Amino acid sequence: MTGKNPKEKYQRGYFPAPEPSKGWVDREYIDKAPAWCSVDLRDGNQALVIPMSLEEKLRFWDILIKIGFKEIEIGFPAASETEYAFCRALIENNLIPEDVTIQVLTQSREHIIDKTFDAVQGAKNVVVHLYNSTSVAQREQVFKKSKEEIIDIAVFGAKLLLEKARGIPGVAFEYSPESFTGTEPAFALDICRQVLNVWSADSSVADRKIIINLPVTVELSLPHIYASQVEYMCGHLRRVNPRVIVSLHPHNDRGCAVADTELGLLAGADRVEGTLFGNGERTGNADIVTLAMNMFSHGVDPGLDFSFLPEIRTLYESLSGLKVSERHPYAGDLVFAAFSGSHQDAIAKGMEWREQKNLALWSVPYLPIDPRDVGRQYDGDVIRINSQSGKGGIAWILEKKCGLYLPKSLREQAGYIIKDASDKQHQELLPDEVLAVFNKEYVNITLPIKFIEAHYVQENDGTITATVTIQQKGAGRTLFGYGNGRLDAAAGAISASLGVKLDIVDYSEHSLERGSKASAIAYVEVTRSDSTETFWGAGIHTDTVTASIRAFVSAVNRLLLLKDV
Repeated sequence: MTGKNPKEKYQRGYFPAPEPSKGWVDREYIDKAPAWCSVDLRDGNQALVIPMSLEEKLRFWDILIKIGFKEIEIGFPAASETEYAFCRALIENNLIPEDVTIQVLTQSREHIIDKTFDAVQGAKNVVVHLYNSTSVAQREQVFKKSKEEIIDIAVFGAKLLLEKARGIPGVAFEYSPESFTGTEPAFALDICRQVLNVWSADSSVADRKIIINLPVTVELSLPHIYASQVEYMCGHLRRVNPRVIVSLHPHNDRGCAVADTELGLLAGADRVEGTLFGNGERTGNADIVTLAMNMFSHGVDPGLDFSFLPEIRTLYESLSGLKVSERHPYAGDLVFAAFSGSHQDAIAKGMEWREQKNLALWSVPYLPIDPRDVGRQYDGDVIRINSQSGKGGIAWILEKKCGLYLPKSLREQAGYIIKDASDKQHQELLPDEVLAVFNKEYVNITLPIKFIEAHYVQENDGTITATVTIQQKGAGRTLFGYGNGRLDAAAGAISASLGVKLDIVDYSEHSLERGSKASAIAYVEVTRSDSTETFWGAGIHTDTVTASIRAFVSAVNRLLLLKDV
């Protein structure tokens, strides 16, 4: 910014609709899917530094078919040999499914239209997309032509398309007043109406599909202005031909292409042209992934399948050379990730609530959709651990990914230790790394005391006598103790050897694996009788009693290492 008042340099470059808005402002949401047309292979492709090769375009075509697109703009056949060859390859190799329509772009010039029809010869279903620019800036600065001369260009092209299409079944027509958003709405309506009249008046093609496309070639206004323009065009064009299909093709110069499209659909449009992740000239096109999944999140089937979105993204990045941002809606690496402790806690509780209530409708804090619906997983995609994480998120990872069900007070204590490890390493901890920190800090700790074995005798009064063998400072020791259970007896023996009264505050255990050889993990919380501070330890073994003693020894070792006993 130069520091000047922008009013001295920039003025409104758009023209509001001449009629007030009527119905779209009262519509709550888009209640049905539009007809989708992918323009990745044309508009998205021509925006690449290195356009896709024929082989790459064929691979991209396959993924678009797999997603479920029924209309795909494949290129500008007269623009380059690769574009022409791609079109011929699809037709001659029978790669176009019966229910899929290809679309090709052409200017209103006779030799270009001729080559375009040569390119699509033999295609069963094709839309020939005619365009010419109509904005004030283009008319005055580029073409230096009057409104009447601009209309003549469009009508000339429309008549040529009509002549070429006679006798060729399966050819449909599309017209775009390019730079529609910089065109006076009344003039845009006039030129579209005249093109529509050409195509509607001929009885030989009366049954052909006719599309009027309203491109946001350059985004100039707030989205509600575009919606009002679309509503104005829809109302008047359908008086000329009720069968006309009104299409949208928003670009993203102001970052509002998705909003433009959604409001345009509310305003009466039937069809959307866009690219998978918003790739296109300058700031790009409308992002069809976002648009479709926005509808999906409102319970409306978009008619496109993004259940394998990670695969789609990988192929897109490979073929285009572009990267999908980590924060890109629905597709980015981090869009479902929660690092914040409060967010993690809310998600974990929300997921638990769903399971407890067996809910069908999705309603989980911070997750507008179920990540699994786009091929993502809860483990590693939703709750992720760094120095900002909370005990709930860490406990969730340990439970869902590692099978550890930590007692409540251990969750908090372990949470701080694992967060601290992430903070010191200045990096995110993956689930295996979270488990490694927990194991190092709590599980089967063998210094300064290593538990070797224990033998038990039940006395006549029901008490248990324990003979415990430990290793301490490199030497073996045999200890004796008694209690009302095996753990209590072994704990008493170890406590007495240290000359400190240690009490077990909490104890729990659970199986780690299924089957007869399953391991168990035990959690034991201990404290000194003269203190309120507690220490946790965990033990793993195939025998639950041995696991519990290992847990007790681990807790004692943590106490000995952390406190001067």
